[in-house]
Amino acid sequence: MGRKTTHKFKAEVSQLLDILVHSLYTNKEIFLRELISNASDALEKVRFKATSEGSENDVAPEIRITADKDAGTVTVTDTGVGMTRDELMRNIGTIAHSGTAELTRMAQEGKESLDALIGRFGVGFYSVYMVADEVTVTTRSIEPDAQAIIWTSDGRTDYKLQELDEDLPRGTRIEVKLKEDMVSRFANEAALKNIVNKHSNFINFPIYVADERVNTVTALWREPKFQIKDKQYAEFYKFLTYDSEDPFDTLHTSVDAPVQFNALMFIPKSGDDPFGMAREQRGLDLYVRRVLIEKQNKDLLPEYLGFVKGVVDTEDLPLNISRETLQDNMLMRKISSTLVKQVLGNLEKMAKDNADRYAEFWQAHGTLFKAGYMDFLNKDKFAKLVRFNSSASEDSKGLASFDDYISRAKDEQKEIYYAFGPSREALGLSPYLEVFRRKGVEVLYLYEPIDEFVMDALRDYEGYTLTSAEHADMAKLDKFEDLEKKEEAEALTEEQQSSLDRMMARIKDVLGEAVTEVKASRRLSDSPVCLANPDGNVTSSMDKIMRVVSKDTSIPKKVLEVNPDHILVRNMLTIFERDENDPFIDQAANQLFESALLLEGYLTDPHALVGRVQDLLTKSSGWYVEKTN
Repeated sequence: MGRKTTHKFKAEVSQLLDILVHSLYTNKEIFLRELISNASDALEKVRFKATSEGSENDVAPEIRITADKDAGTVTVTDTGVGMTRDELMRNIGTIAHSGTAELTRMAQEGKESLDALIGRFGVGFYSVYMVADEVTVTTRSIEPDAQAIIWTSDGRTDYKLQELDEDLPRGTRIEVKLKEDMVSRFANEAALKNIVNKHSNFINFPIYVADERVNTVTALWREPKFQIKDKQYAEFYKFLTYDSEDPFDTLHTSVDAPVQFNALMFIPKSGDDPFGMAREQRGLDLYVRRVLIEKQNKDLLPEYLGFVKGVVDTEDLPLNISRETLQDNMLMRKISSTLVKQVLGNLEKMAKDNADRYAEFWQAHGTLFKAGYMDFLNKDKFAKLVRFNSSASEDSKGLASFDDYISRAKDEQKEIYYAFGPSREALGLSPYLEVFRRKGVEVLYLYEPIDEFVMDALRDYEGYTLTSAEHADMAKLDKFEDLEKKEEAEALTEEQQSSLDRMMARIKDVLGEAVTEVKASRRLSDSPVCLANPDGNVTSSMDKIMRVVSKDTSIPKKVLEVNPDHILVRNMLTIFERDENDPFIDQAANQLFESALLLEGYLTDPHALVGRVQDLLTKSSGWYVEKTN
């Protein structure tokens, strides 16, 4: 045996070790992740040395982990580059980072998790003292004629160094003498395998726990794309997500600038979320040099791309970066920006090359994707990818893009019209859309509240204004020819027009404050009346959303538009001209107003409406009996 010496830890190391030893934090398993990462680095250095110097590497690169429950130990051995005496003192005897006072303060105040502290201050090896009473490091450097060294410490105030005369194999062996209450938790092979699978599954070297290789899944994202078969991608996807189906689409990318990273992302076939877990389960797994840093990182992709599963592995982040630092890290923002552009570019290509395939994607993930209206940086890309049902579609499953709409727009039309409704059938009967049906002007159909937010956020597309059909400028629609010439009602005489104005004033008196105005409509052809928002107000559907949010159950005051050419209105006009005080005018006014409220979804008490219908049916049935006799 060679000489044996004792050395005091630097003051900052003693402080740190004291924090770790007395730590109350629970995530103690990361000590193994740190030891494996160090072993992996040592093996990488051997490989680099062999490549750069052209030397032979005759020792198999591997990491072996064993547990001895009786002795209460866990041992990690690697065949890496090893350390000389000076390297050992430099790497373990001191910390090359400042800020230990701040570290001590934060740990004592309990402001951050221990994992985050270890990450922030780059002190991975010392995490072993969360679980250890004593640690023994035996190492021999790859350098020629290097002596084997033993480093031993209980993690309190000092460490012992001893040189060995025996010729040990190259590499490092770390024996962790576990604290008594840690033996059952860590001195068993099943627990060690679980920790390796969780944190170090894709380390580039074989990791054995008691002679069984644990990390058997290849870090596929690091492999050249042209060598990988679809079956391999599918197997990796299923391993990653536990999905029984193959992925719908795969995006494998390698980026060198502005940040170096590899990513392997998948789009699942299904967007089903029966238990409402999607928001919690979203995110890409973040690795640094094959070591898992964070499972399901929520910052790499925005929520509207939360259907994307996969991994990102970068060389540029520090291995032990903390979660708090991740959120503020500029490199992370650059990775995120690049990933978003790649996912959107991939979807754009899919939409362009295969509309049917893109329709499948939209069916599965379109509802979530529409939340991208808030991504203002990628507004143009998002707008190209968003889809809606349309009056030009054959059924409710048909999809139209803004580009599709523009390709079918009429000459001189510079608006993309849309309307919100509960179903295609309801919109097909909507009074607001009668003028559009008459003119053959396409309308995009919106069925979900988020659709309205999409339109409100985008506002325009390629020089076309996104316009609610409810707010359409009738003068712009009047210039388009009617598709079919209907038999027009006889024009009103000046006297009849004057009577109509008085009748509408009478209807306003009957309805009182329930409406803001009663006026003649230019949009209606088949319906006698409709309700419209006063000029400048939001659409009816947006108004409903806002009322739900503010828990406002009142009925909004709207404009009642009357169709002067409808036969019912003409009959009312005849009755009014005969007797302006005829009670039928009041009855019809209330009935038409409440019928319009019913169509709008605002009528909460239908009793009066039903009673009026029954009264009118009773009277009209008497007339019908007389006429048919």
